[in-house]
Amino acid sequence: MAEVAEGAIVDGRYTIEHRLGSGGMADVYCAQDSQLGRRIALKMLHRRFARDHEFVERFRREASAAAGLQHPNVVGVFDRGEYDGTYYIAMEYLPGRSLKELIRDDAPLDQLRAIDYAIQILQAASFAHRRGVIHRDFKPHNVIAADDGRLKVTDFGIARAGASEMTETGSIMGTAAYLSPEQAQGQRVGAPSDLYSIGVIIYEMLTGRVPFAGESAVSIALKHVSEEPPPLRQLRPDLHPRLEQAVGRALLKDPAQRYASADEFIAALEQARQAIVSGDNGGGTSTFVPLAPPPEERDPRGRRWPFVVLALLLLALAGAAAAWQLLTPTQVKVPKVVGKSATRATVVLERDKFKVTTHGVESSKKPGTVVTQDPVAGTEVDEKSAVDLGVSSGPGQQVVPDVSNLPAKQAIQQLNGAGFTVAQDPQPSLKVAKGNAIKTSPPANRVIPRGTEVRLFVSSGPPKVTLPNVVGQDKDAATGTLEDLGLNVTQELTNSDSAPKGQVIAQSPPGNTTVVKGSRVTITVSKGPEKVDVPNVVGQSKADARATLQDAGFKVKAVEQETADQPEGTVLRQSPSTGKQDKGSTVTIFVAVAPPGTGGAGPGSTTTTPTPTPTP
Repeated sequence: MAEVAEGAIVDGRYTIEHRLGSGGMADVYCAQDSQLGRRIALKMLHRRFARDHEFVERFRREASAAAGLQHPNVVGVFDRGEYDGTYYIAMEYLPGRSLKELIRDDAPLDQLRAIDYAIQILQAASFAHRRGVIHRDFKPHNVIAADDGRLKVTDFGIARAGASEMTETGSIMGTAAYLSPEQAQGQRVGAPSDLYSIGVIIYEMLTGRVPFAGESAVSIALKHVSEEPPPLRQLRPDLHPRLEQAVGRALLKDPAQRYASADEFIAALEQARQAIVSGDNGGGTSTFVPLAPPPEERDPRGRRWPFVVLALLLLALAGAAAAWQLLTPTQVKVPKVVGKSATRATVVLERDKFKVTTHGVESSKKPGTVVTQDPVAGTEVDEKSAVDLGVSSGPGQQVVPDVSNLPAKQAIQQLNGAGFTVAQDPQPSLKVAKGNAIKTSPPANRVIPRGTEVRLFVSSGPPKVTLPNVVGQDKDAATGTLEDLGLNVTQELTNSDSAPKGQVIAQSPPGNTTVVKGSRVTITVSKGPEKVDVPNVVGQSKADARATLQDAGFKVKAVEQETADQPEGTVLRQSPSTGKQDKGSTVTIFVAVAPPGTGGAGPGSTTTTPTPTPTP
């Protein structure tokens, strides 16, 4: 539908102030509710959806359901109705930014902050699920974050329609990056589908990226169905194992294996928060209890001393052998523990009576994984020797270098050299030359783990605009139109006999030309007709006066004036008489004519006396 103009009154109640945003389904406006005296957000459905009767009925039914969701973490729905051939929903207006914008600016978020945001979203989902409302399109774009850290979820049961975004069984809906596998396959969706999407949001808050990306929505949807997301701690080595486990369960492919409810998901996040706050690293080793020796068997009592002497002799020999063994250490082979977790490696080595020491090593391997051992596997050493393990502490932290204004190739080299992978995004820019780096995300000088993907925004040059035709417009209106498009305007003045003063009579480049934003456009503006001196033609003959004035660029109007004082045909006076006038304007000359009955006019005229008729 066409954009609703500012000041328009919708349904006799809502006065449009300005547009807040636009999407594939609807435009959202900031409006004033005249009845309740409050500011609201008004969502206007695009007209093409309003013609689908089945969708409109579902839209009405679901708007009513959403209106019943009164919860601190849910954007309130106040009203719905029809306007100008389509439908609207009046919602709570919330100043602030979307969670998507917050993630873009601040990610990766601190673990406790991400948990707090996630629990608020899940509380909204739990409240809706208990009332039979499934969101089906959870994504950070649909979550509003206030400055005080309070979150509210919007578009419950509303934001879904269109050929590629249907939510019914057999079709696909939603933003591809946040689709559950069952949604991607067009299967029936329920509460577990919402929990999967919320799991994706938490993944993005913690890492700054979604689990799956691709060149098309279809390729992303297929990844949700068939691929496992990259492990969280591979992207975020400092992540607590409890938190990784809590998010990982929400992202399982089988809905039955996910959390049974949003409340269960909240409980898992609360446990992770407690573990983080308490300093529990989520690890631990098994406790091995030594087996008790078997009960000692008593020999039958007796005083058979020969046997006693023999026994003592055997015991002495055994003691000597034991002493010899004690003096000669046993050689054992060191087992291979590289690739195992440090906890498991310690158990294996201690079981074989080795002493274990560890030290941290920066590595691309998962934190806590053994990457080196000394002595190496297979080496024969004395029993109870020490084995030193090099344990991965992750790839380490690195500062994102400032590559702004560098050529893209050089910027990528610097980012790769700092240990980051790079994904390029073209972006128009008026300030940065085409092919040079504009900025990075995460921004320059932020400390992040090596191996993190950094998005590099590369200038595609100034944006282009289509030049409108402003010929015939007033110069001020034409200048405003061009400057609103980001163009620089130069005015040139020239005289024109056909265009009034201040009117644009030409432009360069001409209208309908595509130019770069910021280009210069020259408009030629009329100064009106040229000013010229009016010649004095008083006393000249009518014909001479007309010729003189016309040669000077004036039009001539002759007016006869009776007089007997001047010869007939002489210019008696003129208007205007002298001075500068617009070239092409009219000069009026007053020409002498003889009064009636005189037969002539003025001195010098020749009069013929009639011959008297003879009298008979």
